[in-house]
Amino acid sequence: MRLHSLQNRPGARTRSKRLGHGESSGLGRTSGRGGKGQSARAGGTLRVGFEGGQMPLIRRIPKRGFKNAEHRVEYLPINVGTLAEFPADTVVDEKALREAGALRGRGVLVKVLGDGAIDRRLVVHAHAFSASAKAKIEAAGGECHVVAIKSREGKA
Repeated sequence: MRLHSLQNRPGARTRSKRLGHGESSGLGRTSGRGGKGQSARAGGTLRVGFEGGQMPLIRRIPKRGFKNAEHRVEYLPINVGTLAEFPADTVVDEKALREAGALRGRGVLVKVLGDGAIDRRLVVHAHAFSASAKAKIEAAGGECHVVAIKSREGKA
């Protein structure tokens, strides 16, 4: 095979649609827009969910009950194995994790998870700890401090 013998795969290159160029073009008369009406006109588009003036489904169904998404607490996870990269006797908090590039995301709550191993003493400040993470940190001689979560009302 040489450069001059290369060809596109069948169907890779298609003719551009030449709308309104007569019946024999295959796209004459209505130019692929169907019959008459709003959708056949220029600028004639309908918004998502529009049902022709009928009450839309999203407004017909009842909206009642508890929505957990309004009360969910989301944590940024960090593993014990990542904490092992810090030098011994270091205070590790959210600020230190962000400066080290170990914590990414816009969340502000940090949860330490137990994946990995740790062999040095660290003082870890986080909003939550898994049971295995707490056990591993304390087994290495470190300390786990839970930072209070501020509620939405502004109370601690």
